[in-house]
Amino acid sequence: MKRKTHRVRTTMLCLAAVLVGLAGVALVGNDFRYVQRAVTIDGPAGRLDGVLTSPADGPVRGLVLMVHGDGPVDATQGGLYAPWFEAAADAGYVTLSWSKPGVGASEGDWLAQSMDDRAEEVGAALDWAHDQGDLPVDTVVLWGASQAGWVVPKVVAARPDVDAVVAVGTAVSWLRQGRYNLLAELDHRGVDPEERAGALARSDETRALLRRGASFDEYREQTTDPEPMTAERWGFVLRNVRSDATDDLRAASARDIPVHLMIGTGDRNVDVDETESAYREAFGTRLSVERLRAAHSLARPVMEDVPAVGLVTAVVWPRALLAPGALESYREFLASAAP
Repeated sequence: MKRKTHRVRTTMLCLAAVLVGLAGVALVGNDFRYVQRAVTIDGPAGRLDGVLTSPADGPVRGLVLMVHGDGPVDATQGGLYAPWFEAAADAGYVTLSWSKPGVGASEGDWLAQSMDDRAEEVGAALDWAHDQGDLPVDTVVLWGASQAGWVVPKVVAARPDVDAVVAVGTAVSWLRQGRYNLLAELDHRGVDPEERAGALARSDETRALLRRGASFDEYREQTTDPEPMTAERWGFVLRNVRSDATDDLRAASARDIPVHLMIGTGDRNVDVDETESAYREAFGTRLSVERLRAAHSLARPVMEDVPAVGLVTAVVWPRALLAPGALESYREFLASAAP
């Protein structure tokens, strides 16, 4: 009995030591080289809850505006933006990011937005930055991920005060992106022909309803999807399903500014080859491309394929979430964008 008690005590002590060690590593892993403060931005549909991150020391060279992808994203993406904030700070940039309308303390509803609405919101944030008087707006870079591919080109074409773009896993056509994502996920899961055919049939039904502008009630009556969209999501998709960045990319190219496209070769959301081709056609020699062994978010593939690994890494050492070379490429591009 004493031997068993001793083993239990030893096991508990070892576990406690491991937990203390992980806590210490997490403290170091979440100690970032920037200072951050909360801000409130006057947006088109109400006040937006945001954050400004700045270099802890050294010269300040420019401003980055973060343009989110799909979903209810807050200003820090649940803390996942921290490595991006730090890389920008290391390059001498302040970063402005804000929670989408209806997320956190931000007013409004992101699901009620069109891509034009989202572009107007970015413009309002940039106007706010100019009005502050103490932000480095002489060099402005838009960082946009995923769905931002239908937002950022609109802003660039309309605003002479945008000096460079970083595009992360952006798509060109909403409809083609959706079909690509479906096929890539089916291939990744290795489904049998029957399941594949059923998934494609359901997708075709939904696409047909979207193309003719069906109401949500009509969609719910006809859909065979086991996880149907909510009314709010249906309205959002219906509003934006015809989005295609081709014309906006061409309009943005007239600005003749540097564009850095960062893509993951393991991206199952977006056809990165199509994106690269469209960006090369639009921006020519002003385009630089960084291809990384990464998933859609530029995370190491294992982070998305094994959620437990991603969760532990996000808590303990967030910088390690991203593929090797991603933050270095970002930092170097920002350094080259500022005079």
